[in-house]
Amino acid sequence: MVGGIRSALSGLGAAGGQMANTANNVANINSEGFKKGRVLQAEQRPQGVSTVVEKVETPGAYVVEDTSQGQALFEKSNVDLTEEMPQMMVNQHSYNANLKTLQVADEMTASLLDIKA
Repeated sequence: MVGGIRSALSGLGAAGGQMANTANNVANINSEGFKKGRVLQAEQRPQGVSTVVEKVETPGAYVVEDTSQGQALFEKSNVDLTEEMPQMMVNQHSYNANLKTLQVADEMTASLLDIKA
């Protein structure tokens, strides 16, 4: 039962990290030259999930803007809301699933203690 709790806590941390990365991407959608982050998750031994954030180096859209010295070409961020919003929903479901696992483990522990008492 402790292993399940450890896995759920690890999953909560991973989902929280994923949500923080997605929030950072959305917050910087209008920042010139911003490169979005992508969270990679991997199995962690003996139980759990490890996360690593990597930058996605694909170029953003280029736009021509007026400056004090004339027109200049600027690169916008490579963040796409049509990718980020579904990812936020997946993150929320992952967080809720891991939270439910913790709740069930808590209920099972309480039932076991009631039986032993």
